[in-house]
Amino acid sequence: MRNAAIIGCGQTKHTSKRRDVSVAELAAEAVSAALDDAGITMKEVGAVISGNMQGFGGVAQPEQWIGDWIGCAGKPAIRIATGGTTGGSVAHGALYAVASGMYDISIGVAWEKHSDSKEAGATTGLAHVGIGNLFHALSYGLSLKNLIATTAVGAAAGVAVYQARFYMHRSGAGIEHLDMVAAKARRNAAKNPYAHLQWPNCQPSDIAKTDMIAYPFRFGHVCPASDGASCIVVAEEKLAKKLCKHPAWLKGLASYSDEENQLQSENYGGVGVLDPSEQMGARVSAQKAYSMAGITDPQKEIDMAEIYQPFPSQELIFSERLGLFDDATAWRHMEKGETDINGRLPISVSGGVNATNAIGSSALQRVLECALQIMGKAGEHQVPKKVKTAMAHGWGGVTNYITVTVLGDSPRG
Repeated sequence: MRNAAIIGCGQTKHTSKRRDVSVAELAAEAVSAALDDAGITMKEVGAVISGNMQGFGGVAQPEQWIGDWIGCAGKPAIRIATGGTTGGSVAHGALYAVASGMYDISIGVAWEKHSDSKEAGATTGLAHVGIGNLFHALSYGLSLKNLIATTAVGAAAGVAVYQARFYMHRSGAGIEHLDMVAAKARRNAAKNPYAHLQWPNCQPSDIAKTDMIAYPFRFGHVCPASDGASCIVVAEEKLAKKLCKHPAWLKGLASYSDEENQLQSENYGGVGVLDPSEQMGARVSAQKAYSMAGITDPQKEIDMAEIYQPFPSQELIFSERLGLFDDATAWRHMEKGETDINGRLPISVSGGVNATNAIGSSALQRVLECALQIMGKAGEHQVPKKVKTAMAHGWGGVTNYITVTVLGDSPRG
C-alpha cells in the first residue's frame, strides 16, 4: 500500500433547511471548496467516491445528477451507502483508491439534504428500510409480542436510550455527565462556522433545563437533522508533498460490524447483542487501525479524536471502546476537563454529530475535521497543542457498523 494523504477539505454551512440549493448544488459547494483548498481542478482528479443515506433525500442514484454538477463526467465513480457510516466508508474508499495505486488523486464527497424528503427527512428515509425488515421478519414468523418490541425501539434515539442505560448502569455515569457532553458540543460548535447548533458559553445547567424525551435523554441531548455536504481531496505521496504544505497522512483504517441489527436480531433470529454498549465492532476496528498505524498506546499516542456522537452518551461509550480511556472511566476524565479543546485529549472539538448531523456526510466530517487539525486549518476550534496523530470514528446501522480512521502529520514508514 503506497502512502496517501488528504490535501484539501471543503464543507458547506449546515442548517436545518438549505432550500436555496438542490442536492447537486449542495454537494458542488463542498467539492468546489475542497478543490480550491487543494489548489487543483476537477481535471486532475482521477476518481470520485460519493455517498449519502439512500432514500433520505428522496432521490434515486443521486451520484449521476451530482456528477454533472461537479464535472466528473467520464471519470470512474463509485457510490457508497453504509448507513450512518456512509461518510466514513466514502473516506476509506477515496483513501484506498489512491493507496492502492489505481489513481493519483481522488475525491470523497458525501451529503444529506433532509429537508427535501417532504419535510420528514430521516423518518421518510427510514420507512423503506423498516418496511423491508418487517416483511423479512414476517416471512419467518413474528409474534405480536416481538412485533411490539421491534416497533417500540424508536429508531436511532430509541436504540441509543437502551445503549445509554446499559453504559450508565455499568460505569456509574449519571445524566449530569450527558449534560456536560452536550454543553461541550454546543460550545465547540459555536467556534466552528460550518456547524449547525451553535450555543456560545452553553453550560450543563442550560441543557438540564430542556424537556425530558425518554430517560436519560433530554431534548438538549439530541442531535439535529442537518442539510449539508463535505468533501476531501486525496493524493499520492509525491503529489501530496508538492501540492500541500502540511498534508494529513493516512496511517491506518478499519471497519467492522457487530451482529447485524443488534437489538432487532433478538426478534429476527440469530445471536442477539444483549448489551448494546458493548460495541465489539468498535474495539476490533480500533485495534486493526491502530496496528496499521503503528500505535501501541492510543491513550498516549493520539492527540485528538472526532467521535460520532449524535447522543452524548456515545461520546463516553465510544471513547472507551476505541481505547482512549479505560472502561467506565471516560466521564471521570471529562469531569477533569481532559476532553476539552485545551485538555489532554480533546474530543469532538468541532461540535461533532451532536451539533451537526447531515447523516450521509457526518462520518466524513469526522475525518475532515481530523485532517484540518493536522493541517492547522481548523480556525477558532484549532486545538492549541500540535496535533501529530488524530483518530476519526463513525457508526451506522443500529450502532453496529463502525469505521475508524487514523491520520498523522507524517507518511507511513
